[in-house]
Amino acid sequence: MIQNYSEDTIQTLDWKEHIRRRPGMYIGKLGDGSYADDGIYVLLKEVMDNSIDEFMMGFGKKINVTMQDGYISVRDFGRGIPLGKVVDVVSKMNTGAKYDSRVFKKSVGLNGVGVKAVNALSVNFKVHAFRDGETKCVEFSRGEIINDSPVEPTKEPNGTLLEFKPDDTVFESFTFREEFIEDLLKNYTFLNTGLTIHFNDRSYISKNGLLDLLDEKMTDTGIYPIIHLKDEDLEIAITHTSQYGEEYYTFVNGQHTTQGGTHLIAFREAYVKTIREFYNKNFDVADIRQGIVAAVSIKIQEPVFESQTKTKLGSKDMVQGGASVRNYIHDYLKQKLDNFLHKNGEIADILYKKIQESEKERKAISGIQKLARERAKKVSLHNKKLRDCRIHYNSNAERKLETSIFITEGDSASGSITKSRDVTCQAVFSLKGKPLNTYGLTKKIVYENEEFNLLQAALNIEEGLETLRYNHVIIATDADVDGMHIRLLLITFFLQFFPELVKNGHLYILQTPLFRVRNKKETRYCYTEEERIKAIKSLGANPEITRFKGLGEISPDEFKHFIGKDMRLDQVRMKKEDAAKELLDFYMGKNTPDRQNFIIDNLIVDEEML
Repeated sequence: MIQNYSEDTIQTLDWKEHIRRRPGMYIGKLGDGSYADDGIYVLLKEVMDNSIDEFMMGFGKKINVTMQDGYISVRDFGRGIPLGKVVDVVSKMNTGAKYDSRVFKKSVGLNGVGVKAVNALSVNFKVHAFRDGETKCVEFSRGEIINDSPVEPTKEPNGTLLEFKPDDTVFESFTFREEFIEDLLKNYTFLNTGLTIHFNDRSYISKNGLLDLLDEKMTDTGIYPIIHLKDEDLEIAITHTSQYGEEYYTFVNGQHTTQGGTHLIAFREAYVKTIREFYNKNFDVADIRQGIVAAVSIKIQEPVFESQTKTKLGSKDMVQGGASVRNYIHDYLKQKLDNFLHKNGEIADILYKKIQESEKERKAISGIQKLARERAKKVSLHNKKLRDCRIHYNSNAERKLETSIFITEGDSASGSITKSRDVTCQAVFSLKGKPLNTYGLTKKIVYENEEFNLLQAALNIEEGLETLRYNHVIIATDADVDGMHIRLLLITFFLQFFPELVKNGHLYILQTPLFRVRNKKETRYCYTEEERIKAIKSLGANPEITRFKGLGEISPDEFKHFIGKDMRLDQVRMKKEDAAKELLDFYMGKNTPDRQNFIIDNLIVDEEML
């Protein structure tokens, strides 16, 4: 039955109801805190952005952040919200001081939306403003005022204290993970030298800005000291490693633009142009940028982002007197990087040799590369290994953040996932068996090995992550020894040839249940032995217990529960202390006797299985 379209069907939602009905418009995906881009971290970022804007304007040198029992508090020592406007600032849309560029010259929060979203999506939200010896406190729940205290005298220094707890009816079973909060706060200090952020019992401060950021993020040693260039509105740090691919960290007014934008495009173009002119050689773009690791931070008056979550810059103008972002970055690099290389001949020589090595390797594989591309092109319209979805990450579709590709092994496993997946945003790539161990091999193998070449083509990452077709690249293998081995081989492949995919948080491991415990009324799926024991106690006497040995044993009707909204994913994360090269060398290299001794010394025998 088609509903009658009349005046009665037209609705006007108030600010909080609109945010609560359409949270994705304001904070991206919801999530439960398992991933760094989940909504609860966006809420924290929205609050932090206001405090950072105060610091950038010269008010307050420290910010205190605490997390406990799902509550977050952020105390800054800026100017404090004007006491007569406290309620308006946190609960009236399009209200704020950042429309006045004289007060906030290069801020992140532009539309007066962010902190209102935090308010509407929190079960408890409390704001304290401290200003010139007076304070005002207002408390909300889901956007509704529950306590509005009068202005009182105080001895507290100026600033704002904002406390919130995300609404568990919106963010189901959420948990804050300290490592994600830590990464977010560290980035703020790298981008704001001199700012101290205290988080629970730790403190973060950076003296060298983006140089410190690269030193923190790099998992492979740079082949020359980091080049660090900085002025009032632009800061750049650059080095190269022996890894494949390109790795970038880009920021606008302190906002981490994880999807890049006009400033990243401009930097990549300007870097190539500057290097070509410095050496007076028309090097290939790929050779110049192979192995580059760079961070770019730009300050723009009134930046234009492509969404409220501000992960991609759309601005083309408005840098210093209306100059375009592209021209500003081009002129800056042409002068500063060129001068640096002239003054530092040793680094210029190392970079020149690196480009030559990349050129030599590229030419050595150019023949097989051409054949592989033609082969991939022929099968792209009917790739038997790929069952694609309708929406992709490199599109502007509404659900692009949900896009996933499951890399499975064998027809039975891929068949179950294919039948139970969401065809709108979930794709499946099927391996025919154990892939090759690629550790220590050159990129030539990516093109010689048909399966790797087709996987590279399916992901669309040959030229970099800008064209990546899926936000989540999920390794989905059996939870047995062979499945674990395939996981290791695939992780090795990505770390060896596409490390930026891992470092940008796109690689995941799918967790599937080990047991099904059920009686006539209820079925529970258990991922651990502890969950199995708990389920048995809960379901009463003699429940039916099934041990899943492989993904192919799980029916499509059951599988849809494990790749839907309750999907459990473990993100493959890399940090500097992980020493990726040493780990890969030990576990995937040719030191067989050392590895055998390690296994023997650390072997645990499960007597229940004997």
